[in-house]
Amino acid sequence: MNTLYSFRRCPYAMRARLALRYSEVPLQIVEVSLKAKPAAMLALSPKGTVPVLSADGRVLDESLDIMRWALQQHDPQDWMLKDDADAQPLMAALIEENDQSFKLQLNRYKYAERYPEQPMEHYRSEGEAFLRKLDGLLQRQAFLLAAHPSLADMALLPFIRQFAHVDRDWFAQTPYRHLQAWLEGLLQSGLFVAVMIKQK
Repeated sequence: MNTLYSFRRCPYAMRARLALRYSEVPLQIVEVSLKAKPAAMLALSPKGTVPVLSADGRVLDESLDIMRWALQQHDPQDWMLKDDADAQPLMAALIEENDQSFKLQLNRYKYAERYPEQPMEHYRSEGEAFLRKLDGLLQRQAFLLAAHPSLADMALLPFIRQFAHVDRDWFAQTPYRHLQAWLEGLLQSGLFVAVMIKQK
């Protein structure tokens, strides 16, 4: 049985669960207490961060690697956009920008009290540049790179959700209507609801 060590609210673990659920990989999910990490998880991945997937004798401890592995097993709606050569570099660039600069801006915005050098609004405005870019892409179609979800949508979703939820009233009154609709649609999807069910 494949085993995923996860933490429900971690955005990296969230996107790994999205891909694994979508690809219908048989899976046991172990919800991890970050204050008491399981010895079995640490034996697989000593760095001690989630997610960690043990599958077919392999250990994957980076969320994007887990997503790509899952999609190699089964990708019924073509999240990888495998026949769209033009989309591949765009997908890679969006995910890299999200994981590098936007994640840093998100952390500073969400935990602004830890970064007193600037007010919270400063960090929020830095992150808004990425929101504007995504909103522009979504003016063309319902999802970031195609008429259906792709790896980019699902890799970014947990982080955009987190940014929007820092101040929901602020996000609701922004002009990013296409991004708001994209986010709400994905959060209401059966896939997202399923991966957010609390593990017993």
